Amino acid sequence: MQKRVAIFGCAGQLGVELLREFEQRGCLVSGWERAQVDITSPPAVEHAIASFDPQVVLNAAAYNQVDVAESEPLAAFQVNALAVRNLALACRQCGASLVHFSTDYVFDGAAGRPYREQDPTHPLGAYAVSKLAGELYAQAYLDKSLIVRTSGVFGLGALQTPRGNFIELMLRLASQGKPIRVVEDHVGSPTYAPLLAARTADLVERGASGVFHCAGGSPISWHAFAQMIFREAGLSPDLRATTEREYRTPARRPRYSALSNARIESLGLEPMPPLEVALRSYLQLRSRMAKA
Repeated sequence: MQKRVAIFGCAGQLGVELLREFEQRGCLVSGWERAQVDITSPPAVEHAIASFDPQVVLNAAAYNQVDVAESEPLAAFQVNALAVRNLALACRQCGASLVHFSTDYVFDGAAGRPYREQDPTHPLGAYAVSKLAGELYAQAYLDKSLIVRTSGVFGLGALQTPRGNFIELMLRLASQGKPIRVVEDHVGSPTYAPLLAARTADLVERGASGVFHCAGGSPISWHAFAQMIFREAGLSPDLRATTEREYRTPARRPRYSALSNARIESLGLEPMPPLEVALRSYLQLRSRMAKA
């Protein structure tokens, strides 16, 4: 029987790739954008899930304005935490499994190495607290939820959104001809959305549950990633390294939040390719879209 898969946040960078990936795998997929279903409304969530009656529900919706969350923590908590409770309760009522996406920001970055699933969490700000709370709600209301933590997601869906992603920001700044400052003392593991969607589908097919990390390749500083972007794009802007001390933001961020993929690889899933390969694919597809 064809598996029924519901996706919330289907218009975002990850959501569009999840929609494509599960459809390619022969699933019957239904996706909802924020304008269609308000996941902070329990009746709206219950109605959407009950009407479609899926076996699997994927939550790619999120409030991810990290700095703004410091001044409006309730808005972040409603979407990233309480909405997950709504989804978990609705899944429990119809017997569906829930896949929820979380973030490397649940860690404080003090370990100085890629984080494993069993490492203790220590969020540093309102956004991070709300994301950790979402994980806890999923685990509290469902016996078997799948939580996928990731880092710095980039996908072509960003071209359809006002906020874009780090790559689009760098390319936009390069076009302005002004000096570009990027922190060199913060390290993450930027993740290509199509690959994240594919690994997630692999986990679902294996019936995996619990917490898994799925992020891109090797750890890299954001300044080094910016250098890579400009090199692959054939650009030479005035890129300057800065530090957290010089570039203050309203929200504290973990300095080293790269994630280890060892657990998903132990299941036999294909390792993530080098970041250069993923970035090259992104830029090539981006160029084709621009010419179409």
